[in-house]
Amino acid sequence: MTSSLWILLLGLLFMASETMGAPSKRPVAVPFGRNYMPTWALDHIKYYNEGSDIQLLLDKFTGTGFQSKGSYLFGHFSMQMKLVPGDSAGTVTAFYLSSQNSEHDEIDFEFLGNRTGQPYILQTNVFTGGKGDREQRIYLWFDPTKAYHSYSVLWNLYQIVFFVDDIPIRVFKNCKDLRVRFPFNQPMKIYSSLWNADDWATRGGLEKTDWSKAPFIAAYKGFHIDGCESSVEAKFCATQGKRWWDQKEFQDLDSYQWRRLQWVRNKFTIYNYCTDRVRYPTMSPECRRDRDV
Repeated sequence: MTSSLWILLLGLLFMASETMGAPSKRPVAVPFGRNYMPTWALDHIKYYNEGSDIQLLLDKFTGTGFQSKGSYLFGHFSMQMKLVPGDSAGTVTAFYLSSQNSEHDEIDFEFLGNRTGQPYILQTNVFTGGKGDREQRIYLWFDPTKAYHSYSVLWNLYQIVFFVDDIPIRVFKNCKDLRVRFPFNQPMKIYSSLWNADDWATRGGLEKTDWSKAPFIAAYKGFHIDGCESSVEAKFCATQGKRWWDQKEFQDLDSYQWRRLQWVRNKFTIYNYCTDRVRYPTMSPECRRDRDV
């Protein structure tokens, strides 16, 4: 065999090994029990397809919820969800990350139900050091009750990005230099729940839950976690800089993602704390870096 052919074969083997060794950037669907466990009202969680699909049930007695088995300091977390159909006013379906102490960090998706025919509202929020009040609300560009859609969080040392079906709907950059706290040293668990919040969820509490429509059902599958698993006392990620979501290309959105985010902001935003001068006469420093204004 000629030397040139050997070189070609070695090159192909090298490229194959590099490809095989590269971590996937796509969510990997696993059964519920691989990464999660029920937390309350266990009889209100139903399992299908050997645990690959579950349903949460809410009735007038209780809602229910689950949490991740591990705690994570940075990573990529994704869930496929199909929300409560029909008259869902007063209900909240939540998917969020949260740490465990009084000055906790938290990254929230909250889906606020509505009367039949009215669109869901997706509210996002970021808590740092126990302080939240960074609500943003959007309408979705599809009916989230008709089919499964993917809701994801990318969290690294540089930014937090909320995604809906791979479209960024919000970014929260690390602005420590602007004296804005950022979640970086408190491992978080991932939670989800379906519960009654008719004191505030729909039109500020004016629309109440119609219990004649119960049980209310939200469906889940996917259960993807790709994070730096840490003890709750950990202050840093042991694999810092070595995971795909921690590489340079994920320190910021690319130009296409920024355009998609701007599309969401222009077309679907109904509230943004960054532009609320009544509630916040002085705009928060992170708003300009996040391009919210």
